[in-house]
Amino acid sequence: MKKINIYMISALAGLTLGFSSCSDDFLNQTPNGQYTAETYYSSDEAVMKGTEPLYNRAWFDFNRRALIGMGSYRANEAFNPYVSAEFAYFQVTGLTSDLASAWASLYNVVAMSNATLTNLKNFTTSDVTPSVKNAAMGECYLMRGWAYFYLLRGWGDNILYNDNQKLVDNPIQPLNTESDVLKFIIRDFEKAAELLPENGMDKHPNRYAAKAALAKALLAQSGWQAGTQGDHNRDEATLKRVKDLCDEVINSGKFSLMDNYEDLFKAQNNDNSETILAMRWADPSYGSWGEVNATYSDLAFPEVTTDVNVWGGSLCATPQMLDYYNEDPADSIRRNATFFTPRSHYDYIHKQEGGYTYNHNWCQLKKGVLGNKADVAPCGLAQMASPLNTYIQRYADVYLMKAEAILGNQTSTSDPEALAAINAVRNRAHVAPYTSINFDKILRERMIEFCMEFFNWWDLVSYYRWKPDYMTTYFNHVQHRGCQMRDGDVVKNADGTLSYRFIPYGQNVWYITDASTGNVYWNDFVATSETDNTPVAGRGTKKDYKFDFDKLIDNVSGYQAITLNEGNIFMPYPETDVIKNHYLNEAPQPYDFNDGE
Repeated sequence: MKKINIYMISALAGLTLGFSSCSDDFLNQTPNGQYTAETYYSSDEAVMKGTEPLYNRAWFDFNRRALIGMGSYRANEAFNPYVSAEFAYFQVTGLTSDLASAWASLYNVVAMSNATLTNLKNFTTSDVTPSVKNAAMGECYLMRGWAYFYLLRGWGDNILYNDNQKLVDNPIQPLNTESDVLKFIIRDFEKAAELLPENGMDKHPNRYAAKAALAKALLAQSGWQAGTQGDHNRDEATLKRVKDLCDEVINSGKFSLMDNYEDLFKAQNNDNSETILAMRWADPSYGSWGEVNATYSDLAFPEVTTDVNVWGGSLCATPQMLDYYNEDPADSIRRNATFFTPRSHYDYIHKQEGGYTYNHNWCQLKKGVLGNKADVAPCGLAQMASPLNTYIQRYADVYLMKAEAILGNQTSTSDPEALAAINAVRNRAHVAPYTSINFDKILRERMIEFCMEFFNWWDLVSYYRWKPDYMTTYFNHVQHRGCQMRDGDVVKNADGTLSYRFIPYGQNVWYITDASTGNVYWNDFVATSETDNTPVAGRGTKKDYKFDFDKLIDNVSGYQAITLNEGNIFMPYPETDVIKNHYLNEAPQPYDFNDGE
């Protein structure tokens, strides 16, 4: 595959691209040479290629490490005490480097979108087909909307702008309110839906990608109220609009659920039928730093990826995720596609040796872990360089949003359309369909379906703005954060459930034990000691046993509860920005929507 070298006059002046896609010719086959904005936008091909940095370099420092900690560690899906643990501990500060990198990267997406929009409006020649120009502009609105959607759910109030030159002339700008940031996002997604074509060209998005994004932003807006006390109802008219948008996306026929859940996370299946929008990374065989998916060494561990330098072995499932899986042991397809579990076998890993069986009593991360170089071929694989795209939104989300919108403010529903939507996702996982749903089931389904895809925390924040009381209880009394597991701490039982023990967060703490006997508490039995797992209560005995985390942990010396509240659910602004911009310490201001767009 050919490399490309385009000089883009954009937010990142002098940006040099060197991409080559593993699965198709996206980011490939463009004119070579040096260009200025005044001369570049002179053909349909050039215009379409001019938007492609928005899928790659602009997101690099957000995706590289911060997205894992922000999107999944904070959601309590997995835990690694050695890499990005401050996100799991909710100890990020304005000096946390990954936080500053993520903030800057997301604003790079905003700036690059603004610059490309300006260039398209000012420099596109008459040789460019109007529909192609519209499509390119639609992509800019779509990506800018997504960048602000992450910023909103990460930091709350943000700085809105759509003109880079105005920001250059006066970089000290005030914050805008959460509600106005959300309105801005919705406006961008609406514009994208108007401009994008019915059918995307050469892997570029179609209008239904914008409609799916719009549905997600509207679903958040339906209940979003900053600073409110207590849970409240969502707006029914907005929920109706969400449901209608989901139906448009479903009925368009542009997307479909993949038959095999595991196939979603194989490099050979990038740009599959379920991809609505993704960050699209260069093949490691061709791409350089800034162009590749740099998460791989944080996710994989040496035993499964023997010919690439990786170090992510301590990243493993949390007790909460194991509890979810234990509620329905039949949900093993999604479980084993997300985490390695004892005795699970993968015929597509170490294919040349007949497959790979995980022979540990642990649950290390599987999703995003691809195996050896030969397993990934014809794609490349290298240290901190995975060929996998990073999903921004996939089709299963549309079904779950539809079910949630129909449930609305009801305690539960057996509405046939809601059940058909959520059961489409469950049927693919080969688990029993629901006959009624409530919010707990939707939340559980999302946590399992999207676990370790760096999605869930952002949705949990939207739920917090709608149901602050419910979500505060969920965060602090259901999730049990910072619990470390190691090899030997998980046992797969004959019925498919997983017994586990863990080391709670805090100094001078080991496993939860009975002070008088030394017995060790597991989730479903009590063992004789740390080295002897003979049950003395619970599983395999006639004695009743109920694991009560809150009750047991109260008696553990040194335990430090990780408590979530309004002060740490939203992250702090980077300290360097706070020093330079006094507005980041002041109340937000309304945004002027009479901005000419």
